[in-house]
Amino acid sequence: MITIIDYKTGNLESIKNILKRIEEESIITSDKHVVAMANKIILPGVGSFDTGMRNLINLDLVEILNEKVLIEKTPVLGICLGMQLLSDRSEEGSIPGLGWVKADIVRFKFTNTIEYKNPHMGWNFVQQHKASNLFHEMHSNARFYFVHSYFFKAKDISDVLTSTIYETEFTSSVEKENILGVQFHPEKSHKFGMKLLKNFVDFY
Repeated sequence: MITIIDYKTGNLESIKNILKRIEEESIITSDKHVVAMANKIILPGVGSFDTGMRNLINLDLVEILNEKVLIEKTPVLGICLGMQLLSDRSEEGSIPGLGWVKADIVRFKFTNTIEYKNPHMGWNFVQQHKASNLFHEMHSNARFYFVHSYFFKAKDISDVLTSTIYETEFTSSVEKENILGVQFHPEKSHKFGMKLLKNFVDFY
């Protein structure tokens, strides 16, 4: 059973539906007692950094998430805002992030503002920088769907799993032990997204 964290910011049903398509059971919850029993966690999210962190705090989920991820080493996959919340802080707000991966979240700043717009929206490719089961048997030209104005700037290059180019090169996924994050939306990325989620289920 995969536990999808409901902290009032995510496209939760889309994630649940794509998991159903790959024949994986999941539960959507904001109950910390249910989270305590999770064997895999997905932290989704769209919207602002401070809203996401404030909701996690107000729902009393931070302590149990820290225990599950940092102590029990439960696999966790952050998606979009969920990935950004893995970091230390964001230029978008003032509330500290979860701090599971040492990183800052910074806003895109383009020199060519005619060709490149903020937010980065649409399909784009990823370049893999290290071996990972998350991309097991993934097509070499896999592409994913992005919608974001801020990006993940990792402080330790060894945490960077893939990067993507949108005028500048930015981190599009990270992996640090049991902690994974993807800036793109696998639930909107058709066969590539389904393969990635299947890999998360099967190998973590």
